[in-house]
Amino acid sequence: MITRLAHICIHSQDLSETERFYCDTLGLEKGFIFEKDDALFGFYIKLGGKTFIEVFKGEPGRIGNINHLAIETEDIDLVITKLRSNGFEATDKKLGGDNTWQSWTKDPSGVRIEFHQYTKDSLQFRGGVCKVDW
Repeated sequence: MITRLAHICIHSQDLSETERFYCDTLGLEKGFIFEKDDALFGFYIKLGGKTFIEVFKGEPGRIGNINHLAIETEDIDLVITKLRSNGFEATDKKLGGDNTWQSWTKDPSGVRIEFHQYTKDSLQFRGGVCKVDW
């Protein structure tokens, strides 16, 4: 019945800066745009397969609506380098309790993003117990 996450919707106060973050810095592709009253109102960003980020102009939601979104990468070191070289902050990579590499950043609207690079031991594929200390 359920196949995958279709999209996550975020609001942006600055569509241009949000596009620069996701498309120019992270190399994602814009799928299509939304217009309202003949002006740009938002856009879809392709995440791979049939998964997207939907961006609408507006005030970002309050913290707690969505804690974060996680985006899979095959090269977490490259993502960190690209973010930092484009003026965005990124944490150093860390192997999480689930045996998956992670790095964190925020987009221009304050949306927390966790970048994931799976390993052969990632619990997402092997199962098990993830002991956390946070």
